Amino acid sequence: MEDLEESEIQRLVAALDTRSTSEEEAAWAKLKPLGSDVVDHLADFYPKAKTWQGRASLVFHSIRYARQSEAAFQLGLAALADKSTVVRYRACGLCAYSQRQDALPGLRLLVSHKDTRTAEDAAAAIDAIEYQNHHLFVDRTHSGRSFWVVNESDRQQV
Repeated sequence: MEDLEESEIQRLVAALDTRSTSEEEAAWAKLKPLGSDVVDHLADFYPKAKTWQGRASLVFHSIRYARQSEAAFQLGLAALADKSTVVRYRACGLCAYSQRQDALPGLRLLVSHKDTRTAEDAAAAIDAIEYQNHHLFVDRTHSGRSFWVVNESDRQQV
Protein backbone atom coordinates (compact mmCIF):
# COMPACT_ATOMS: atom_id res chain seq x y z
CA MET A 1 0.00 0.00 0.00
CA GLU A 2 1.28 3.43 -0.90
CA ASP A 3 2.11 5.77 1.98
CA LEU A 4 -0.52 8.48 1.84
CA GLU A 5 -1.51 10.52 4.84
CA GLU A 6 -5.16 10.30 5.84
CA SER A 7 -5.67 13.99 5.00
CA GLU A 8 -4.21 13.43 1.51
CA ILE A 9 -6.48 10.43 0.92
CA GLN A 10 -9.49 12.52 1.92
CA ARG A 11 -8.37 15.36 -0.36
CA LEU A 12 -7.92 12.98 -3.30
CA VAL A 13 -11.28 11.30 -2.72
CA ALA A 14 -12.92 14.73 -2.65
CA ALA A 15 -11.11 15.53 -5.92
CA LEU A 16 -13.07 12.70 -7.57
CA ASP A 17 -16.16 14.91 -7.17
CA THR A 18 -15.55 16.91 -10.33
CA ARG A 19 -16.96 17.36 -13.80
CA SER A 20 -13.42 17.25 -15.18
CA THR A 21 -12.43 13.80 -16.41
CA SER A 22 -8.74 14.69 -16.33
CA GLU A 23 -8.94 15.85 -12.69
CA GLU A 24 -10.85 12.71 -11.73
CA GLU A 25 -8.32 10.46 -13.49
CA ALA A 26 -5.37 12.25 -11.86
CA ALA A 27 -6.87 11.80 -8.39
CA TRP A 28 -7.74 8.14 -9.03
CA ALA A 29 -4.22 7.39 -10.27
CA LYS A 30 -2.94 8.32 -6.80
CA LEU A 31 -5.71 6.45 -4.95
CA LYS A 32 -5.69 3.23 -6.98
CA PRO A 33 -2.54 1.81 -5.34
CA LEU A 34 -4.44 1.74 -2.04
CA GLY A 35 -6.45 -1.19 -3.37
CA SER A 36 -9.49 -2.22 -1.37
CA ASP A 37 -8.40 0.04 1.49
CA VAL A 38 -9.71 3.01 -0.49
CA VAL A 39 -13.31 1.76 -0.53
CA ASP A 40 -14.19 2.90 2.99
CA HIS A 41 -13.10 6.41 1.99
CA LEU A 42 -15.15 6.31 -1.21
CA ALA A 43 -18.25 5.12 0.64
CA ASP A 44 -17.82 7.71 3.40
CA PHE A 45 -17.58 10.52 0.86
CA TYR A 46 -20.57 9.45 -1.27
CA PRO A 47 -23.24 11.36 0.73
CA LYS A 48 -21.11 14.52 0.51
CA ALA A 49 -20.47 14.37 -3.25
CA LYS A 50 -22.10 17.26 -5.04
CA THR A 51 -21.86 16.20 -8.70
CA TRP A 52 -23.40 13.18 -10.36
CA GLN A 53 -20.03 12.66 -12.04
CA GLY A 54 -18.37 12.45 -8.64
CA ARG A 55 -20.94 10.01 -7.28
CA ALA A 56 -20.62 7.89 -10.44
CA SER A 57 -16.85 7.86 -10.01
CA LEU A 58 -17.09 6.72 -6.39
CA VAL A 59 -19.36 3.83 -7.33
CA PHE A 60 -17.39 2.95 -10.47
CA HIS A 61 -14.11 2.66 -8.59
CA SER A 62 -15.79 0.46 -5.96
CA ILE A 63 -17.09 -2.14 -8.44
CA ARG A 64 -13.86 -4.16 -8.53
CA TYR A 65 -14.11 -4.61 -4.74
CA ALA A 66 -17.83 -5.49 -4.61
CA ARG A 67 -17.11 -9.15 -3.79
CA GLN A 68 -14.64 -8.53 -1.00
CA SER A 69 -15.70 -5.25 0.60
CA GLU A 70 -18.93 -4.81 2.52
CA ALA A 71 -18.46 -1.04 2.22
CA ALA A 72 -18.39 -1.32 -1.58
CA PHE A 73 -21.55 -3.43 -1.59
CA GLN A 74 -23.36 -1.04 0.76
CA LEU A 75 -22.30 1.89 -1.43
CA GLY A 76 -23.84 0.12 -4.41
CA LEU A 77 -27.10 -0.44 -2.54
CA ALA A 78 -27.24 3.21 -1.47
CA ALA A 79 -26.50 4.41 -5.00
CA LEU A 80 -29.46 2.46 -6.40
CA ALA A 81 -31.57 5.34 -5.08
CA ASP A 82 -29.42 8.11 -6.60
CA LYS A 83 -31.18 10.82 -8.62
CA SER A 84 -28.77 10.30 -11.54
CA THR A 85 -29.38 7.64 -14.19
CA VAL A 86 -25.63 7.19 -14.64
CA VAL A 87 -25.06 6.66 -10.92
CA ARG A 88 -27.93 4.16 -10.77
CA TYR A 89 -26.38 2.36 -13.76
CA ARG A 90 -23.06 2.08 -11.94
CA ALA A 91 -24.87 0.90 -8.81
CA CYS A 92 -26.69 -1.80 -10.76
CA GLY A 93 -23.35 -2.87 -12.21
CA LEU A 94 -21.77 -3.02 -8.77
CA CYS A 95 -24.65 -5.16 -7.51
CA ALA A 96 -24.41 -7.43 -10.57
CA TYR A 97 -20.68 -7.85 -10.06
CA SER A 98 -21.12 -8.57 -6.35
CA GLN A 99 -23.26 -11.60 -7.23
CA ARG A 100 -25.01 -11.17 -3.87
CA GLN A 101 -28.60 -12.31 -3.49
CA ASP A 102 -29.21 -9.62 -0.87
CA ALA A 103 -28.99 -7.00 -3.65
CA LEU A 104 -32.13 -8.40 -5.28
CA PRO A 105 -34.76 -6.55 -3.19
CA GLY A 106 -33.24 -3.16 -4.01
CA LEU A 107 -32.84 -4.05 -7.66
CA ARG A 108 -36.42 -5.35 -7.90
CA LEU A 109 -37.67 -1.96 -6.75
CA LEU A 110 -35.98 -0.41 -9.79
CA VAL A 111 -37.50 -2.74 -12.38
CA SER A 112 -40.57 -0.51 -12.49
CA HIS A 113 -38.58 2.75 -12.38
CA LYS A 114 -39.95 5.55 -14.59
CA ASP A 115 -36.53 5.81 -16.26
CA THR A 116 -36.56 2.88 -18.70
CA ARG A 117 -32.75 2.73 -18.78
CA THR A 118 -32.68 2.26 -15.01
CA ALA A 119 -35.39 -0.41 -15.22
CA GLU A 120 -33.37 -2.24 -17.90
CA ASP A 121 -30.15 -1.94 -15.90
CA ALA A 122 -31.85 -3.33 -12.80
CA ALA A 123 -33.32 -6.24 -14.78
CA ALA A 124 -29.87 -7.01 -16.21
CA ALA A 125 -28.32 -6.94 -12.73
CA ILE A 126 -31.01 -9.28 -11.42
CA ASP A 127 -30.37 -11.62 -14.35
CA ALA A 128 -26.63 -11.60 -13.65
CA ILE A 129 -27.17 -12.41 -9.98
CA GLU A 130 -29.78 -15.10 -10.59
CA TYR A 131 -27.54 -16.84 -13.13
CA GLN A 132 -24.43 -16.15 -11.00
CA ASN A 133 -22.74 -14.71 -14.09
CA HIS A 134 -21.75 -11.05 -13.89
CA HIS A 135 -21.04 -10.98 -17.64
CA LEU A 136 -24.81 -10.98 -18.21
CA PHE A 137 -24.94 -7.39 -17.01
CA VAL A 138 -23.38 -6.45 -20.35
CA ASP A 139 -24.47 -9.52 -22.35
CA ARG A 140 -28.15 -8.82 -21.98
CA THR A 141 -29.20 -11.20 -24.75
CA HIS A 142 -27.13 -14.12 -23.35
CA SER A 143 -25.21 -14.31 -26.62
CA GLY A 144 -22.03 -15.50 -24.92
CA ARG A 145 -20.07 -13.00 -27.00
CA SER A 146 -19.94 -10.04 -24.61
CA PHE A 147 -17.79 -10.14 -21.52
CA TRP A 148 -17.26 -7.78 -18.61
CA VAL A 149 -13.74 -8.04 -17.25
CA VAL A 150 -13.58 -6.05 -14.02
CA ASN A 151 -10.67 -7.93 -12.41
CA GLU A 152 -8.03 -10.05 -14.13
CA SER A 153 -9.55 -13.20 -12.61
CA ASP A 154 -12.66 -12.55 -14.73
CA ARG A 155 -10.68 -13.49 -17.83
CA GLN A 156 -10.47 -17.08 -16.57
CA GLN A 157 -14.26 -17.31 -16.61
CA VAL A 158 -14.48 -16.23 -20.27
